[in-house]
Amino acid sequence: MAKPVQLDTKGYRKFGIMDKLAYAAGDFGCNMSFALKGYLMIYWTQYMGMSESLYALLLVIVQVWDAINDPLIGAMIDSDRRKYKRNKFLTYIGIGSIGLIIAGALSFAPFPNASNAAKIAMYIGGYVFWDAFYTVANVPYGSMLPLITEDAAERAQLSSWRNVGAMVGGISSRIIIPLLIYDATNHLIGNRMWMIALFMGVLGFAAFQFIIRKSTIRVDVDVRCNDGEKFNIFKAIGNFCKNRAAIGITLAMCALLLSQEGSAAAVSVLFQSYFKNARLSGLMGIVTMLPMILFMPFIAKIVRRWGKKEGSAFGAMFSVLACLLLVILPIPGNSTGMLIYALCQILNGLGMGVNMCVSYSMMADAIDYNEWKFGTRDEGTLYAIHSFFRKLGQGLFPSLGLLVAAGLGYVAALGPDQAPEVAANMRYLVGVMYLIGAALQFIAIKFIYNLDKKTLNQMTEELNSRKV
Repeated sequence: MAKPVQLDTKGYRKFGIMDKLAYAAGDFGCNMSFALKGYLMIYWTQYMGMSESLYALLLVIVQVWDAINDPLIGAMIDSDRRKYKRNKFLTYIGIGSIGLIIAGALSFAPFPNASNAAKIAMYIGGYVFWDAFYTVANVPYGSMLPLITEDAAERAQLSSWRNVGAMVGGISSRIIIPLLIYDATNHLIGNRMWMIALFMGVLGFAAFQFIIRKSTIRVDVDVRCNDGEKFNIFKAIGNFCKNRAAIGITLAMCALLLSQEGSAAAVSVLFQSYFKNARLSGLMGIVTMLPMILFMPFIAKIVRRWGKKEGSAFGAMFSVLACLLLVILPIPGNSTGMLIYALCQILNGLGMGVNMCVSYSMMADAIDYNEWKFGTRDEGTLYAIHSFFRKLGQGLFPSLGLLVAAGLGYVAALGPDQAPEVAANMRYLVGVMYLIGAALQFIAIKFIYNLDKKTLNQMTEELNSRKV
């Protein structure tokens, strides 16, 4: 006999493991598509033969559009007042998941002998098509977290499980893809990428269907903008600019991207030419994610005891010290060097662990802060502006890192056959990028994000009293 479903005081299914699994599935679906971005640079420069400077320019162009696209779609979602069978956020996620099945494959069209003009058109067209559907799925996915529960500890758990979904998607793709696309001499087998992308699109679609079918919306079911007033995107953007919590967590996420995306080109060269083991690049890349598992069982207790801001700031300071070791320690280009590199990244991951678990929950709290201070939630627009700056960073930082790498002697056409001094330069560039990012993340969380434990509790109590 099936166990009866337990209901909360509002008649909804009680918050539990199904909510966590469903929300984790959403980021797994996003990562089945998003993980492919990590291979665009090496694919288009080494396999398709595009110059480093041209690729860096095109990446900035498409990411600026990507960034602009997010607030537009967020505003479209916030201003949509139509009644849907379940929830408008889940409806938009479903639409986006369909397009992502083929959009990723189009970004890896295997025509290396095409003209430069054709390559530019293929890159921009494929990316814009992919980005449109990714945004339609990702913005409502990120916006719906505060609608699943209003409890701070439960939101922290959802944020942790979102990172679990991202981690599972990231681990599987980062381990498997390098094994499939590099040969024994560390050269790229580029014509396999479009098939890999198509398969990952199908996996992502299945994951999105799980969140659509298994999610329960418990807070503000009929999402409205300004209680019936006409939605005003400029007012929503103005509120974001006055929302210190939203600005702080956005800057912290951008600092993390500076570490990860800004060092992407250097990391590829590091493993191709310095450690001479490109197939291990993905496995090494996930070591910073693994420490998050240590915090997951305790994240609710950490939040209740110390608070999200306080725990994240302490961890960011620890990351600064770990990244400093990555710069100053001797790391030779052999198995011993890889071990030292991995240990430094594990320590870095331990520092980032708390913030990785609660970062999305902190953005959900920033949305509540918007309602507390300005009387409107504007979930779609606020999350989209947050995503705007993240996307902008995802374009500027990899381009910056690639140009710096080229300035230090990196030549994409040489593949793994870079000069020894160039490979050594990449080893220091990786450490410096991570150190700068960790320092900026600490500053953003400690001195800009303003929802400490006491303020967060006060805000929650006042918002609940308004609803009563």
